[in-house]
Amino acid sequence: MTAGFAALAAWLAVSPFAAAAQSGWTLEPDARIDIQTVSAQTTTRDEDLVIDGEALSVRGQVGLGIESKRTRVRLEADRIEVFRLGEGRRDVSRDRLTANIEHDVTSKLELQAQARRYDDLVTVESADTDGWEYSARATYEPTRENRFRVQGTWRERQYDNGAGPATNGDGARIDAQYRRRFGPYHYLAFDLRTETIRSDDPQRGYERESAGVAYTRPVAKDLRVRPAVELIRTRFDGRIADDGALRRDRQTVPEVELLWWPGNWRVEAEAKYVFFASNESAREREGYRLTLSVGYVF
Repeated sequence: MTAGFAALAAWLAVSPFAAAAQSGWTLEPDARIDIQTVSAQTTTRDEDLVIDGEALSVRGQVGLGIESKRTRVRLEADRIEVFRLGEGRRDVSRDRLTANIEHDVTSKLELQAQARRYDDLVTVESADTDGWEYSARATYEPTRENRFRVQGTWRERQYDNGAGPATNGDGARIDAQYRRRFGPYHYLAFDLRTETIRSDDPQRGYERESAGVAYTRPVAKDLRVRPAVELIRTRFDGRIADDGALRRDRQTVPEVELLWWPGNWRVEAEAKYVFFASNESAREREGYRLTLSVGYVF
């Protein structure tokens, strides 16, 4: 655990309530713990190679919300420990710190700013990434049924390259979403994203675009179902494929998710099937990923 993460977690646990609880503001400390299990299998197109992967992870989070009538501030620290099952698979962990502020400009327009620090994150371009993210978001909801959202994020990353020297990358990400509301917890959402990382390390730079649609519907008390599909296209700056061209990947990911939130419990089950196409033959594969998460909010 990094010193910064430990310091923020300790501060959140013993925050100066009397000083922060000024006139018109309320304090809402919280904590959450989740246990998640993952089972996945990937098969090459000719079925010569089958890769199985199981893992168990534990996530702990502490947070503090400070709210007034129109402004909400949140500080959050969380850590994930991932225990990979099977021989030769290394356990990993991840730390993350987040500071977020939201302000209602009008009854229809909300603005958000966020800063985030993370350590040991798995990203598109590296299995061991540290970095900062700075984002700004605008949400416009002209009616209760229609919501439009756009967010811009700047990312600064550092890569652990094992025995080689560490390298850096940076770049922007733009997200846009339209959500149609039909009733309580009943939505249809369309998402678009474009992102870029530029790096002097030819193995790290990439461009990616994705589009997705998700439908959320309540099926019983505290129970919702969420089918979705996402299309992802990635172009790497310096990775060479079998044909001598730069590597290009395409993913199609249908999924269905069940969310059961009785009281303070959070039970979520997700089933994905990933179709992965590429001009590098070793990357041509497909397979499933099953996830079950059980959490409790304090």
